[in-house]
Amino acid sequence: MPRLLGVELPAKKKVGFSLRYIYGIGPARADLIIEAAGLDANMRASDLSEEQLNKILHIITDNKWVVEGDLRRDIAGNLKRLQAINCYRGIRHRRSLPVRGQRTSTNARTRKGPRKTVGVTKVKEVSKS
Repeated sequence: MPRLLGVELPAKKKVGFSLRYIYGIGPARADLIIEAAGLDANMRASDLSEEQLNKILHIITDNKWVVEGDLRRDIAGNLKRLQAINCYRGIRHRRSLPVRGQRTSTNARTRKGPRKTVGVTKVKEVSKS
């Protein structure tokens, strides 16, 4: 199983699909990397040699693409900044509510999580004996 930028690439998948396992590389960038490295698009990740893996790594670094840990750190920093300045978007992130103007009276279950029932209690029957 090839390892690139600290990520285990799935060996049985084609190179274009396995490169997408690296955070920050999507379909378009994966295709650009394959083309720049001169690889066959139908090649499996397990067939990549050390030289080809190094070539892929150099393409990513030469283009100065922010991937994996650096990208995650940047995104987390952006969210922390929004929350620190108490802007509307930061408050919505802090409360785990939709950020981009979606309705919340119905829907928004992906962001809010499963429903929490409030104020409904079942009264136990008193036995008459």
